[in-house]
Amino acid sequence: MSKKEINLETSQIPWHELQRFFAGGLAIAVDSSIDLVEVAYQFSLDNKVQVEQWIKEKKVAPVSDQQALQWYENETSVWSVVIKPWILVQEKTDENY
Repeated sequence: MSKKEINLETSQIPWHELQRFFAGGLAIAVDSSIDLVEVAYQFSLDNKVQVEQWIKEKKVAPVSDQQALQWYENETSVWSVVIKPWILVQEKTDENY
């Protein structure tokens, strides 16, 4: 999958609609300091070296219970893109809006 294709499949979605992915352990949070499309692209390439670096830096991680609850209670919308089996999510900020 190309970056262009990934970009076209990236969208904003209410966190409420992603609860089943979170419950299944498939929701991956991407820190707002890195580009969601780039992360999705590296996931699609199965670039373990880069993904492990982001994990080590705590820029990519499974959505925590605390974060999920906060997004749920605040009725937050997130940027999301599916890279099977994962759904990558990133909280909307002024920079990535």
